[in-house]
Amino acid sequence: MSPATLRRALRESVSGLPREFWWLWTSTLVNRLGAFVATFMALYLTLDRGYSAAFAGLVASLHGLGGVVSSVGAGVMTDRLGRRPTLLIAQTSTAASVALLGFMHHPVAIAAVAFLVGMTSNASRPAVQAMMADIVRPEDRVRAFSLNYWAINLGFAISSMAAGFIAEFSYLAGFLLEAGMTAACAIVVFLKLPESRPERTPTEKAADNEVGLGTVLRDRRYMGVVALSFLIALVFQQGAVGLPVAMGEAGFTPADYGMAIAVNGILIVALQIPVTRYIQHRDPRRLLVISSLLAGYGFGLTAFAGSIGVFALTVCVWTLAEIVNAPTQTSLVVRLSPVHGRGRYQGMYTLSWAVASLVAPLMSGLIIDHYGAEWLWGLCAVVGTLAAVGYSVLMRRLPAENPLPAEPPLAAKPEVSAA
Repeated sequence: MSPATLRRALRESVSGLPREFWWLWTSTLVNRLGAFVATFMALYLTLDRGYSAAFAGLVASLHGLGGVVSSVGAGVMTDRLGRRPTLLIAQTSTAASVALLGFMHHPVAIAAVAFLVGMTSNASRPAVQAMMADIVRPEDRVRAFSLNYWAINLGFAISSMAAGFIAEFSYLAGFLLEAGMTAACAIVVFLKLPESRPERTPTEKAADNEVGLGTVLRDRRYMGVVALSFLIALVFQQGAVGLPVAMGEAGFTPADYGMAIAVNGILIVALQIPVTRYIQHRDPRRLLVISSLLAGYGFGLTAFAGSIGVFALTVCVWTLAEIVNAPTQTSLVVRLSPVHGRGRYQGMYTLSWAVASLVAPLMSGLIIDHYGAEWLWGLCAVVGTLAAVGYSVLMRRLPAENPLPAEPPLAAKPEVSAA
């Protein structure tokens, strides 16, 4: 491919998106560039503080539980208070709690603040997704969500590499640096992002058609998608929880696992944008079915891996599934969400991933201990197949995309963006 072709492809991938999207994208990138604590938390607790591996696992579980607790609540805040206030509250609270965690010494205090960090850091997700749906045209949403996912992975890849060097210098510096980067995100939101929540028309207000959590729970098609999202999340989580344990039991070193899993980040950074250009106008039902099968059988193939090269090959298969699934599924969530209930719907979607992050480590540990890793990889193939069948059934006769309001708040209130 010639340089001119590459430049044209890049221009087509990023053109046509509103300025507010790019400020939100920048905030996401900065946030992930500063995501040091999640990377070195276990090492910090065991090596620097001298706690047991069991305590480190408990703290990680409490961090995840905090995310579960805040998912739905943050979705409600997103709809009631607005996207911008929720983001500001979440990011400033995250900055404060992360900084506080660096100064905690008592185990109970560490566990409690870790739970608080999990709550606050997860609270921004429904607001980010809802704001992105508000400001981006329906035909551009898959591309926008893909670019945002690319920023998440690029930032995390860089922060993961930097975390090791920072930890050698000072763990406290890592906590304070993450707090500072998160505070910078809040400043970007405050200065550059106006509120995007669509205003209700007089007719809608008179109809009193408020979307509550009960509305979400009674939406059978949507809750089916949330359940399928949970299944897919269980599978993808095995790259971080099941794969390192299985490789360790097979005699591979942590460095071997690092080499294999590095393929995941490299491929996402390299392929997310070009793959999205190929899939953005294709049938989402087919894409989700194919990505579910690739995820399930990509991990299923791990049962036959006996070398680093084969492990890396299986990572390639399920990473391709991740590249296709992430923006397509997020766009589907928006498509099934009523305009004035996007926060609650996004909160429930976020909850599916948060719960999976709690269940996946327990599931993989129990299966590997009692039956062996081969059973875990076989179960992943079964779960991927079930998800594919589920998407095929649930996505028949999809509703039309929710259009943007005729006169969105971004255009109606330009003075807010200058605040």
